[in-house]
Amino acid sequence: KWQDGEYVVLTPEEIAKAYPRTTQTIEIEAFVDADEVPFVYLERPYYVGPVNKGDKVYALLREALKQTHKVGIAKVVIQTKQHLAVLIPCGPALILNLLRWGGEIRSWEDLKLPPNDAKAAGVKEAELNMAKQLIEGMTAHWSADNFRDSFKEEIMKLVESKASAGETEEVTKVEKAPSSSGADVIDLTELLKRSLKGGSAKSTDAPAPAPANAAGKSTKPSKPPAAAKKSAPAKSSRTRRAA
Repeated sequence: KWQDGEYVVLTPEEIAKAYPRTTQTIEIEAFVDADEVPFVYLERPYYVGPVNKGDKVYALLREALKQTHKVGIAKVVIQTKQHLAVLIPCGPALILNLLRWGGEIRSWEDLKLPPNDAKAAGVKEAELNMAKQLIEGMTAHWSADNFRDSFKEEIMKLVESKASAGETEEVTKVEKAPSSSGADVIDLTELLKRSLKGGSAKSTDAPAPAPANAAGKSTKPSKPPAAAKKSAPAKSSRTRRAA
């Protein structure tokens, strides 16, 4: 729908042309301070790991990001959909976390929130100090093992109890849902080579997550400066769904 009573009709061919090409690349747009990316934009994480002889390149990028406290903002095409993503150093690993587009996030200006200032919000100094003390008293080191899904645990106890009591029934076998696209290959070697040679971050290529059945195969470069398929560099990293 274009306007009231007016529609624009697109043919399947025109729609197909608009799809982004699955180029097997990620395009680094910029590097930004790690704390500039709000958590609300984070969507789906992938682990990125080195393959073949990519250990040094992998470690170089990881340590450079750590020491500069930066993350890489990139665009990546998975199947036929273009995503915004952020490349994050996390312990010994690199994480490629897909991001939501800006238009997908509701603005907090639509919400009735108190002023973004303690005094303007009517918070007294004594109240603020008391809240700080509470936070300090409950401060701990983060560990996922310290938190459990109590609902799942209770359900499993119930299942085990019923099974032990012989309360089981035969049911039609449930078909497994098709697995979502995940573990795939990203080449960080070419990314670093071009960056270290002075190339702009935006024009740097590196193969992006591809369907699982394409893992381990050569990827076709998308831009003229990239090497031809026969001389494409060996893949130096592998991604796997982190969640």
